[in-house]
Amino acid sequence: MTVCVGIAVNDCIVFAADSASSLVRTNPATGASEIINVYANGDKVFNLLKGHPICAMTCGMGNIGTASIATLVKELRRRLSSAEQGDWFVNPEAYTVEEIATKARRFLFEERYAALQPPPPAPHSFEFWVGGYSSDFDAGHEVWKVSIINGVCEAPVRELEGGFGWFAGGQPNAIVRLLLGYDQNLPQALTTAGMADAGVSATMGVIRAHSEVGIVMPTMPTQDAIDLAEFLVETTKRFVRFLPGADTVGGETDVAVVTKYEGFKWIRRKYFYPAALNPLETDHA
Repeated sequence: MTVCVGIAVNDCIVFAADSASSLVRTNPATGASEIINVYANGDKVFNLLKGHPICAMTCGMGNIGTASIATLVKELRRRLSSAEQGDWFVNPEAYTVEEIATKARRFLFEERYAALQPPPPAPHSFEFWVGGYSSDFDAGHEVWKVSIINGVCEAPVRELEGGFGWFAGGQPNAIVRLLLGYDQNLPQALTTAGMADAGVSATMGVIRAHSEVGIVMPTMPTQDAIDLAEFLVETTKRFVRFLPGADTVGGETDVAVVTKYEGFKWIRRKYFYPAALNPLETDHA
């Protein structure tokens, strides 16, 4: 599992994620999923299109077949960056964030996931966000999400239609409790207690109206948006540490920011090689 956080304000988009990667198997006797190991160095934030103000982030399945999502993203980046790749190529003078998200869906779902035989057993999910600026910078920034849920993948959907705010994926319950003021399981608890669906929806709306914290302001400076994203990831890591079971959120926090004029910038990232010994190396996630 993981936690992924996105913060969008007028000046930027920030993507931040932990590095925990859980190895899960299905118990043949019970059919239940079991965590047999947690690795601390998974890559979940990506420089998807170098030289462009585009960033990507993922949670859920850490691999499709034998290839990790990090490896697949590098192959996708190669296709998007080369004019020799035909209609995969992203024209730097005329492209949209939605176009890139659509090509990501085509590669990750239509080409890679759909080829798996047999398909992964349910339940499973995969989320992949693409955020940044289209070639028409006057349009502002956008975030689009590709989701695979038990083998179904609809067209990319836009996050944060209003242009600013926050979202979280993976294991966001600590963030939901902190910012929305209730546990994610509360709607199910109300249903179990006998409340009708319409009542649950109305009750949750009232609770959220009284308990939600408006923590993201559209005029928030870039550095403050970065600090907030890091805070929410670190809070989740510390929350999960004290829960029963495996530490399924942890490791280093990777953070990237995209702005209109500075483009993509790494704020924090880990290397599997010493950067000082590889001064010419640029082909990192």
